[in-house]
Parts: sequence; C-alpha cells; structure tokens
Amino acid sequence: MIQLISVVAGYGGGDVLQGVELSVPEGAITCIVGPNGAGKSTVLRAISGLVKPRQGRIMLAGEPITGLPPARVIAQGVVQVPQQGGLFPDLTVRDNMLLGGYLIRRERARLRRRIAELEEAFPLIRERAGEKAANLSGGQRRIVEFARALVLQPRVVLLDEPTLGLDPRSSKLVFDSTLMMQQLGATVLMVEQNVRFGLKLAAHGVVMERGRVLLQDSADALLRRPDISALFFGSAPAAEAGPEREADDAHRDVVRQ
Repeated sequence: MIQLISVVAGYGGGDVLQGVELSVPEGAITCIVGPNGAGKSTVLRAISGLVKPRQGRIMLAGEPITGLPPARVIAQGVVQVPQQGGLFPDLTVRDNMLLGGYLIRRERARLRRRIAELEEAFPLIRERAGEKAANLSGGQRRIVEFARALVLQPRVVLLDEPTLGLDPRSSKLVFDSTLMMQQLGATVLMVEQNVRFGLKLAAHGVVMERGRVLLQDSADALLRRPDISALFFGSAPAAEAGPEREADDAHRDVVRQ
C-alpha cells in the first residue's frame, strides 16, 4: 500500500531520514519502533506531506505522492492522527467528528451516514456526542481521534505514538480501536514507543535507527530476536523476569483483557 524508496528528508538544514526503504502491506497493521531520534515520526510526516522529502519517492498503491501538500495527501486517502492534542477541546464530540468530514461537508447525507456507521463501530461517539472533548479521558479522546480519522474512509491511517501519556487501561482502548480501524478496511502504519505493545498489536514490524531502516519482518519474529531484545530491553533476554519485565507483563495482561 505504501512504499518509501531511498527517502531523504528532515528539517531546516538537517536530514533526519537517511535513505529510508520501507514497504507497508495493504490491509495490515505495521508498527515502526526504534530509539528516540531514529526518524520514526518523520517517516509519518513525510508520507502525510508535512515534511517534503529532499530525495527519494513515496508511493501509495503504486502511484507517486512524493511532496504533495497535506490536503492532497488526505484526498488521496491517507490521514494522520498526531501524538497528542488532535481534538478541539471546547467543541463537542459530534462537532469534532464533523470536522473530520470537512472535505465532504457539502455531501451532507453521505457525511451523516458515515458518522452513523462509525457510531456503531465506536459506541462512545454516540454516547458522548454532546459532551465537550475536554471532558473525556485520555483513552476516550483517542477513540474520538481514531473515529474522526475514519470519516473519509481512508485507505491508510498513520498513528504517531498512540499510547503516549496513557495508562494501561487507556492503552487497551487504543489497542481495541486500532484493531477496529483495520477491521473497517484501513491499512494502519503506526509509530509506538512501547515496543512490546506495538509489536503485539501489529502483524508487521519495522526497526529504525539513525534515520535508516535496520530490519523489516513479522512482528512476532522481531519480538523473538535476541538482538532486538538487547536493543530495546537491555542485555537480558526478553524471556527473563525482572521488575521492568513484570511491569510490562502486567501492562499486556490489561491489553489482553
């Protein structure tokens, strides 16, 4: 669905991405992991048009979208959910959802029908329709952000650090809502700071470091690799116990529930 070919991009005079090669399969959840500064979020920004590549190509279903402005990228079927603060806090849930359909605002029947479909998939949208977004919990705000991203029935949804700042129970809402996105037909490319969480959720995994892709494989295969365990979880193998591992296991127990 998405392919990056030798993409070089960055901010100002510096290149964060150093020739990224990346393939994102259609209809699946793909998770990019890596240390801080690896260029993970810059990959999403380059795809969505927020950063213009200096070199290389970005393809969407075989068609070039390199350097298109964000509005054109959205019109092509790619939407991005930012790390935090994506909702208008003083607007109601319903109004935030309507803003997600700005490009089809003149097609009122279509917009109403689409929001009704998303209310079925995400009942919170109907239950809290008249409440201001500021009154929602962090996990609930994420649900609204995810549902709003789906109003235009995009082909691709880009998620930037969806669990950032969330407790385990709110992270479970993110887990379930991301799976719902996929079930509704979207290809999901996400960046996630919680490596085990992201790779447990995804079918495919990508490891980045210093602006380059080091590895691409199935998410399960990456979780089993001892070098990946050493990179993200210290020198101890992922199977060994310890306070940090026990805390992570508790987090995953909540997700599984």
